Amino acid sequence: MQINETLLLIIEILYLLTVVSIVVVVISENRNPIKTVAWILAVVFLPFIGIIWYAVFGQDTTKKYVISKRMYSKLKRRPLDEMGTPVEIKVPDEHDNLVSLLKNMDYNPVLGGNDVEIFTSGEDKFNQLFIDIENAKEHIHVEYYVLMGDELGMKFQVALIKKAREGVEVRIIYDSFGSRKLKKKYIEDFRMSGIEIEPFLKLTWNSISSRLNYRNHRKIIVIDGQVGYVGGMNIAHRYIKGFEWGCWRDTHARIEGKGVQGLQSVFLIDWYFVSQSLITSRKYFPLLDNYGDVPLQIVNSGPLNDEKNISHGIVQAIYDAKKSIFIQTPYFLPPEAMIDALQAAAIRGVDVRVMISKRSDVQLVQMASRSFIKDMLKSGVKIYFYENGFLHSKLMVFDDSLTLIGSANFDTRSFEQNFEVEAFIYGHKVAKEANEIFIEDQSYSEQIILKEWLKRPVFARFLESVLRLFAPLL
Repeated sequence: MQINETLLLIIEILYLLTVVSIVVVVISENRNPIKTVAWILAVVFLPFIGIIWYAVFGQDTTKKYVISKRMYSKLKRRPLDEMGTPVEIKVPDEHDNLVSLLKNMDYNPVLGGNDVEIFTSGEDKFNQLFIDIENAKEHIHVEYYVLMGDELGMKFQVALIKKAREGVEVRIIYDSFGSRKLKKKYIEDFRMSGIEIEPFLKLTWNSISSRLNYRNHRKIIVIDGQVGYVGGMNIAHRYIKGFEWGCWRDTHARIEGKGVQGLQSVFLIDWYFVSQSLITSRKYFPLLDNYGDVPLQIVNSGPLNDEKNISHGIVQAIYDAKKSIFIQTPYFLPPEAMIDALQAAAIRGVDVRVMISKRSDVQLVQMASRSFIKDMLKSGVKIYFYENGFLHSKLMVFDDSLTLIGSANFDTRSFEQNFEVEAFIYGHKVAKEANEIFIEDQSYSEQIILKEWLKRPVFARFLESVLRLFAPLL
C-alpha cells in the first residue's frame, strides 16, 4: 500500500514538473500572447491530453525538419528567374498598396494575359480537368492535400497513367496526413507506370511530433506550364456527390496564361521539399501568348516565411476596401488583426458579409467559430449560415475589383501553420462573377440577427466561448 502511494506521489511530482517546464518554454518562446495563453490553458486544464497535444502540435520544428530559409529564398527566385523580367501589368489603382506589399514580401510579380474560369461545382471542375489532362503534351504537376483512391481517385489515376505512357512527365505531391487513407497499392500503381509521386512531410512514429502540425493544404495542378488549377477542391468523390444531407459547395479556379507560372513556381519549390530534386528548366516556364486580360498574383504562405504572406495580403485588402467585402469560408477563426480590420471596415460603412456553413465536418471548430459572431454583428458585419449543404468555399471579393480564390481558410491554422496558396485576381470581370456567386449562395442562406442570436441557450454560448480560448490551436 505504501509503495503504491509513493509511486503515485512520484507520478504527480513528475507530471507537475512537466507542466511547469512546458509553461516556462511556451512563455520564453515569445509567441503571439493569445497563442501562448491557449497553450498554457491546454496544458494546465487538460490533464495528460494537453501535454500530448503540445508534444504533437505545439513545437516549432520547421527549421529543423523542412528546409532552411536561405534555401527557400533561393528556390523561390530561381524558377521565376526562368521567366525573365516580368512585364509590368496595370491593376486597378485602388490595389496599388496590396500589389506592392505582395511583391516586396516574397517576390510575387503581377502576371497578366490570363483567362480565369470559376467553378462552383465539383462535377464541372473535374470534367474540364480531365479534358485538360487528355490534352497535355509535356508535363502534368499535381499537388493535393487529400488524394483518395475512391471512384474519382481511380478515374484520376487512369487518366494520369495514360498520359505517362504517352511520354508526358507526371509528378504528384500528396499530403501525408490529409491522404492518410490512401492505400499503398494506389501509390505503387503510379510508380510502376513511371509517375513520380512523393508524400509531403511523410509521417512516421519517429517524426509525428515534429511534422503533424505542418500540413500541405495546397490544391494545385499545372499542365504544360499553360493551364493551372487552384482552389478548395481535393481529389475525392465527395466533392462531386456531397453528403446525404446536402451538396458539397466549393470554389475552384482554372487559369490559362502567365499566371500559371506562379503556380508552377510553388509546385517546384514543394517538389524540392519532397524529392531534393531541383527543377528549373525553361520548358516548365514556356513563353505564352495572352489568353485574356486578367492580371493576378500567386501568393504562397507557410511556417517557413517570417511574413504571413496571405494573411498580410488579406488584411491590406480589408483596409483598402471602400464599398464591399464578401467572404466565404468553412471555418471562421480569424486572428485578432483580421477581427479588428473587419470590424473597422464595417464601422466605417463598408458592406461586410461573411458566409459560413450552418453544418460543418468538424464540430469543435464550428462551435469555436460561432463565438466570434456576436462581436461581428455588433460592429455591423453581416453573417450568413449556408443551409444547402457544406460550404467549403474559400472565396473573397473586395470592391468589385479584387477576387481571392485558393486553399486558405479564414483561420489561424491556415494563415500560420499550413502550407497554402492563393490567387489574388484583379479586375472587374472576375469580381463581378464572384459577387454573383456569393449573392446566389446567399439565397440558400440564413442571415443571423443579433437579437435572435443572443437568445440562444447560455450553456451553448459558454461552451463556444471556452472553445474560442483554444481557437489558435484548432
